[in-house]
Amino acid sequence: MSIKIKPMLLTVFICLNTWLCFLLPVHATADELSEAAEARKLLPVQTNNIENWPAGPAIGAESAILLEANTGVILYAKNIDEKQFPASTTKIMTCLLAVEHANLNDIIPFSHKAVFSIERGSSNIGMDEGQSITLEQALYGIMVGSANEVANAVAEYVGGDMESFAEMMNEKATELGCKNTHFVNAHGLHADDHYTSAYDLATIASAFFRNELLSKVANTASYHFEPTATQPDEFTIRNKHKLISGEIKCENIIGGKTGYTDIARQTLVTCAEKNGMKLVCVIMKEESPEQFNDTVKLFDYGFSNFTVANVSENETQYTIENASFFQTGNDVFGNSKPILSLNKSSYLIMPKTADFKNLTSEISYHTENELSVADINYTYHGAFVGKATIDLAAENRSTYEFDHQLSEETPISSETEDEKIVFVNIKKVIITIIVFAALITLFFIVRSYIKNYHFARRRYRRRSKLNARKKHHKTKFRDFDF
Repeated sequence: MSIKIKPMLLTVFICLNTWLCFLLPVHATADELSEAAEARKLLPVQTNNIENWPAGPAIGAESAILLEANTGVILYAKNIDEKQFPASTTKIMTCLLAVEHANLNDIIPFSHKAVFSIERGSSNIGMDEGQSITLEQALYGIMVGSANEVANAVAEYVGGDMESFAEMMNEKATELGCKNTHFVNAHGLHADDHYTSAYDLATIASAFFRNELLSKVANTASYHFEPTATQPDEFTIRNKHKLISGEIKCENIIGGKTGYTDIARQTLVTCAEKNGMKLVCVIMKEESPEQFNDTVKLFDYGFSNFTVANVSENETQYTIENASFFQTGNDVFGNSKPILSLNKSSYLIMPKTADFKNLTSEISYHTENELSVADINYTYHGAFVGKATIDLAAENRSTYEFDHQLSEETPISSETEDEKIVFVNIKKVIITIIVFAALITLFFIVRSYIKNYHFARRRYRRRSKLNARKKHHKTKFRDFDF
């Protein structure tokens, strides 16, 4: 009996030893984690290799990006396409899908699976099976309290079940252009096939922070839950994002989300806006509290070294306005503007040391905007700095009523509301009248000419015959001698 037990114990020991070796990097000492972070500072920063590009700071994150949300311009890049575990920053996608597919007043119920399928001791706000809250409350529970059970409940409500919601997350990621992302849950607890990259996560966050409501939720330091008939507890949740709580000073913050698992380490997504730039900073695989300090460094770097440049105010190469054959009449006096024009709101994100004339531009006719015919993509030493669209000019029409005007005292009847407004272009009307008159005049001139021509021909023939007769008579009489 003892002979059989020893091999079994040996097998258990080997398995346990293997498992501990696998977990060793995760449960490393503080010194080992600090050494790993210092080693990551030596990893190359890709944007530092761009000629004349402002040098970015060395940080302890394994992957990091600073992205301008409106233009897609990358200001700082460090291993931005490397697959990483996002941890709770996954919840950014969860909330983005929630507001796209549900209403704020919708009631989110908590099933047994939503509450009890999460890891014991993982982040939650203490919701119980059978309780329910509104979607608006759920958003605060997810973004402020990082509640895993709330993320599960929202996933079940929006997707029907958690697995279907994960499929929706992947479809949305593909729609946004993510290339290195795959989700399997709504909360971000570790799974080997649940991953993203710094670039993909910044792309998702850019879409998130374009939503005003989500930005407000993600910038909330604390949220108070009042008891209701379906949720009996009163409690307050507090945001662990130190740039939002104010524990670490950083101005112009729009919002953000923290994340942590033993394997992912610290992850952080933050958005800030200043000087016309909306910057999204993503930090992946860092040690606390350096994820916050790295974010402050990158925001300082971005706002200090880059500026906004309006394309229409600086562009001289593309002179569409001078092409007089591309004109369209717009006002009552016939004043016209080009059919094609540079979008006046298009702007670039450039290093402050760069000059607009040093940019390289290239026209692309593959544009997604229905009102645009082409995009002009700008690069600086090979780095994309933004684009401008060449748009079809909108027809700006003014309304002129020549018969009568309604005074403020005149009641508007249903008949008046149904009347069609007539748009009149005086110049076109005058030109039409002149052309019409000229055609009529020309008609009468030609008609008169033709008539005179025929009359002259008849007179000529008549004279010819008369002259022929006279000549004939003279010849005949010459034969006789009177």
